Amino acid sequence: MYHPNAPISLVIIATLLRYIFFAGFTYLLFYILFRNKGIAYKIQAGFPKNSAIQSEIKYSLLTGVIFGLVIYVFLFSPVRQYTRLYRHIHDHSMVYYFFSIIAAIAIHDTYFYWTHRLMHWKKIFPYMHHIHHKSHNPTPWAAYAFHPLEALIEIGVIPIIVFTIPMHGSAMSLFGLYMIVMNVMGHLGYEIYPKYFMKYRWLRWMNTSTHHNMHHKYSKCNYGLYFNIWDQLMNTNHQKYKETFEAVKAKKVNVSEDIPANAERSIS
Repeated sequence: MYHPNAPISLVIIATLLRYIFFAGFTYLLFYILFRNKGIAYKIQAGFPKNSAIQSEIKYSLLTGVIFGLVIYVFLFSPVRQYTRLYRHIHDHSMVYYFFSIIAAIAIHDTYFYWTHRLMHWKKIFPYMHHIHHKSHNPTPWAAYAFHPLEALIEIGVIPIIVFTIPMHGSAMSLFGLYMIVMNVMGHLGYEIYPKYFMKYRWLRWMNTSTHHNMHHKYSKCNYGLYFNIWDQLMNTNHQKYKETFEAVKAKKVNVSEDIPANAERSIS
């Protein structure tokens, strides 16, 4: 629960526990308890080595600490008084309350796409984003697996939001919840959306687990986070994204292995 006077240690611990709960719960379900039953919906054939998973966890825990520090500074420290965060929920209407969450999601989606593409620039990539791309076949533990510099860039959306639009603290918490859930889904390694998902134009604006999984495999494509808007506008979707999604849902788990590496399009 949001509390404006929470101590820094509590904010960091809460940030870490949220990551551990969502990443750990989905990992337990898909990679341990129902590993064999769900294999048909595994996007890439095979599973990552234990060493790769350990690396994901290590960097994610460090990222959790960095995220917690930044969240504390802008939401709980004296800096908060200079932001547009409001304390009393009725200072704005409930309609605006939910609009602010949607606005924060839209801002983050745009911020992520363009910072993500920037970090793929060959002069920057080796210094930070390469850590995240060590996970060629990611698990939910990869959700926060960033180099510390990239972690700062990722969480940089928070000051942009709190200095731009009025938001209640609890609305920020709901935005943060949406952020971690969708991030974990993007790194799930399994496709859980229904097979008809790509058949409807209004659903195709949402990204799937397959979308981000292909980014980890081919790197220079599928840069979006929540929505497929920027990838469609900038023509950066992998040319076989739809085909791969449909093949995974048809239980042809090896289909992504059949797509040659040179199918990616370099846009850096």
